[in-house]
Amino acid sequence: MSVSASTMSMDAFLYEMAVKGFVVFSNMVPELLVAKLRDEIAACQHECLAWAKKNGVDEGMDGAAHHVVGGGEGLNELLFLMLLDDYIKAYFEGEYILNSFGAVSNNPQGEKAYSHGLRYHRDVRTFSGGFRLMLNMIITLDDFTTANGATRIVPGTHRVAEKPTEDYFQRNAIQLIAPARSIVVFDSNLWHSASPNLTNMPRRALTLTFTRPFVKQQMDYPRMLGEDFPPNDRVRQILGYNARVPASYDEWYQPPDKRMYKPGQG
Repeated sequence: MSVSASTMSMDAFLYEMAVKGFVVFSNMVPELLVAKLRDEIAACQHECLAWAKKNGVDEGMDGAAHHVVGGGEGLNELLFLMLLDDYIKAYFEGEYILNSFGAVSNNPQGEKAYSHGLRYHRDVRTFSGGFRLMLNMIITLDDFTTANGATRIVPGTHRVAEKPTEDYFQRNAIQLIAPARSIVVFDSNLWHSASPNLTNMPRRALTLTFTRPFVKQQMDYPRMLGEDFPPNDRVRQILGYNARVPASYDEWYQPPDKRMYKPGQG
C-alpha cells in the first residue's frame, strides 16, 4: 500500500519503518522529469558498460549503471529536489549522506540482465539491528508490477540477524507493486530480491542508499563532482562534502568551520 508524503505523519513513517521496515510513497517525481530520467539512465548504462568492458568486469552488468550523480540535467534536478529529506533525517535522527546512486533495468527474461539471478540479500553487510546505519531508496521510472518483476521484500526481516530459510522467503515475501513516479524506502537490513520480468519491456528504476555521515561512500562524490558542483549547502551535505577525510596537515589543522569533517556529522 502506498501513501502520500503530504498525508503521512513522521510518527507513522517511523512506526512503519520500525515494524515492517519499508514505506511506499506515491506521486513523488514529476512526470516530465521521469521521461527525462529514462533517457539519461540509458546513456549512463551505455557508458558504465563500456568502462566495465574496458576493465574486463562486464559479466552480468547489462542494464546497470553505478554512481550516476552528475550524469545528466534530469539526474541533477532529481537530486536537487531533496525528496523525503525530512523523513530520511528523522530516520537517522540527524544528518546523513548519499552512499550510492545507481540505475538499473530489470530486462525481460532471455536477455542479459544485471538483476537476473539475484537471490534474497540485504544491502548492508554488517547487521546493524536497531541502530539505523543505512537506508535504501528505489525510485520507480516504470510501473512496478507482478508481470515485470517488481522487487520482492520480506517485511520485518530487518529485525533479525540470521538469514531466513528459503521456505520462509517464499511464504512471506511480497512484491512492491507501485506506479511509476513512486519512491520506496526500506531499512537496508531488510531481505529483498529482484523478480523475473515476464514482459517484453524493461522495468527501470533508480536505486539509492543513504548512510550516517561517518560511513565511507561507495564513490568519493565530492572528488568525482568537483568543488563547485553543489548548488546549495543542503545538497552539499547530502553529497558528503561535509564529511570528507583530510589529506594533508593543512587540511587537518583548521578551525571547525573550515575543516573537511564538519561538526554535526555524527
